[in-house]
Amino acid sequence: MEFETLTRRTGLEISDPIENTRFELYVPEPITPVQTRTGRFYFPVDAAVGFETASVEIPKLVSPLVWTQSGELVADSTRIDGNEFPTGDYLLELNSTSMKLYLAFEGGFRLERGETAVTVHCEGTTRVRVGARSLHEHPAGTITVTDDVRDVMRAVSLFGSALKTLSPERSFPTLRGHPPLIERGETFSVPAEIEPPETDVTLVLPPERTRVYAASSLAYYLGAEIVAGDEPRLVAGDFEQSLDGADGYEATVNSILRRTFFFDCLARTEGFYDVELYERKRVESRMDVDFESLYDAPLAERVEKALSLPFERVESVAMDWNLTTDIVPTKANVEALPFVAYDLSFCRTPSNPTERSVTEPPKAFDDFARSASDWRWDDDDFFQVASVPTAEHAWIGNGYPLGVNKLTLESLYRRLDRPDPDDSTLTVHVVCNDETMEDEKDVAERYGVRDFVESNVSVHHQLTGDELAELLSLPSDFVHFIGHVDSDGFRCPDGHLDAESLSSVEANAFLLNACRSYEQGAALIEKGSQGGVVTMSPVLNSAATRVGKALARLLNAGFPLRVALEIARTQLVDKHRYLVVGDGALTLCQSESGQPIRLDVEPNEDGYVVTPVAYPTQTYGLGTVLSPMFDEQRYIGSGTVRAFELSADELDAALDAEVMPVEANGRLHWSDELSTSDL
Repeated sequence: MEFETLTRRTGLEISDPIENTRFELYVPEPITPVQTRTGRFYFPVDAAVGFETASVEIPKLVSPLVWTQSGELVADSTRIDGNEFPTGDYLLELNSTSMKLYLAFEGGFRLERGETAVTVHCEGTTRVRVGARSLHEHPAGTITVTDDVRDVMRAVSLFGSALKTLSPERSFPTLRGHPPLIERGETFSVPAEIEPPETDVTLVLPPERTRVYAASSLAYYLGAEIVAGDEPRLVAGDFEQSLDGADGYEATVNSILRRTFFFDCLARTEGFYDVELYERKRVESRMDVDFESLYDAPLAERVEKALSLPFERVESVAMDWNLTTDIVPTKANVEALPFVAYDLSFCRTPSNPTERSVTEPPKAFDDFARSASDWRWDDDDFFQVASVPTAEHAWIGNGYPLGVNKLTLESLYRRLDRPDPDDSTLTVHVVCNDETMEDEKDVAERYGVRDFVESNVSVHHQLTGDELAELLSLPSDFVHFIGHVDSDGFRCPDGHLDAESLSSVEANAFLLNACRSYEQGAALIEKGSQGGVVTMSPVLNSAATRVGKALARLLNAGFPLRVALEIARTQLVDKHRYLVVGDGALTLCQSESGQPIRLDVEPNEDGYVVTPVAYPTQTYGLGTVLSPMFDEQRYIGSGTVRAFELSADELDAALDAEVMPVEANGRLHWSDELSTSDL
């Protein structure tokens, strides 16, 4: 974490170069920050500075938690305005920022909420300490396994070693570390520092890859040991439950993960973070649950209690799960399990696809199609997979599933390779290699318009093959290619560039907005990129332009790659022409609110029904709590929050508060370009 004084106004800039995020705090007079000890904060921080000031302005409508330095929660100030606090030793925890921030000081103070900021007014000039903690995580080590599935069982049994607590608070993403990595070798070995937690929870499974792979997320979250047995079952203390439920093994495992996680989210309100949670109130209105005893119970007993409750009464209240991963259970794919588990993804284990059922593309186009003169449709490459109950869907295996993020092991490992810590600027290159597609070049304006995110956006025209190769070899965050791709590669003024010919690629992510670009995109992933968006067939020029511009804004607003594409392609008749290759969880920057949110708006007799939809990210993962701008309650931030009825004035105020995508009248809009007069 780095601290610098601002030049354009008086204040402090806090930057996390690993996560490529920044935040600012404003003060009335110039300050001289001095490094201070991190141990003086009740919560863990990576770095801290202190300075003298009479007030601190937080340029965001955060909802600070007010603690004493002894760990007592004084106020959950979700909607504060004029709250005054007597003299004391305080710690303010700032939520919904791109890093964990704390303000510590002694004395009385007042919190004032403005239209776009929250200000801390101290009693005179006070020494304020600012502590910051990065939300980034790395695995603690690597476990080596042979191709014996029992070694895989031993390795997955150690995933729980990454949990920072066994209490219900581990449902917070910041208290779940990354499981150790797995590599294949001649003998089983594990670093001495990786030890299993003591949970008294066991998964008894037949020693089959399909069983073990599908249970990896559940084993991680429960800190469970996996042992061999004929009948798949969960054992928690003296409690046992079959894993072969009415809907099958995989659905049962995923259901148990959702149930135990959800009740932990509710029970944790009895602990360190005593906040009013909307979902808890809804559950308590439908069943009698002693959350205090649930919180205090050992993990095994808590699992038993959660699975004994009639979940069908409250299933509609539980947050939506965000991700399902289909992982073909090959020996090589064992290396993907730590990443799948860290995402807390639902897991399915399909066989390699053998049946193809792909609709032929249209025989004619009524608009200019990119590379229309040179394309083919190889239905051996594409296939359809069963639908999933989650907003996001990934595939780890051969082939290209229609509309599904094709993950690769290489792209998952690149999650751990972050940009140079000395370079915190977001670098975007827009390449327009066809003069007939100039309409899309102004997509550059969609990038780099965010506060607190430094951006360097450049536009390139008619790059030769050597120039494009050089650009792809330079470190950058995103390359947006507009032009043609055919069987020989990227079409350039002097010929073609085949990505297979590149020795390495340093562009972290990309959009290849050209016909049938998936082969070149796959090559970019192989050569070094982490993730990208490609096409699987010819695309109309007008449709490509719409997708390109929408995708640029969504990425700039902090949406993960696969979520951004899912929203962008809702405007297309044929949604299967685009897909994500590589790591679809990749984000270019963080959302202004922490978690990116989409608003769904429908008019009614009295005004509007507004439904926020929240999307977990790698930084703000499953279990994050959010506070919608027009409600005082806290919610679990995953999927549909709930419907709110707003007046026109209330909706206009919400649209003005933050730039976000809005779906209304069957179209995708942006809040900074929309008002109720347009609806």
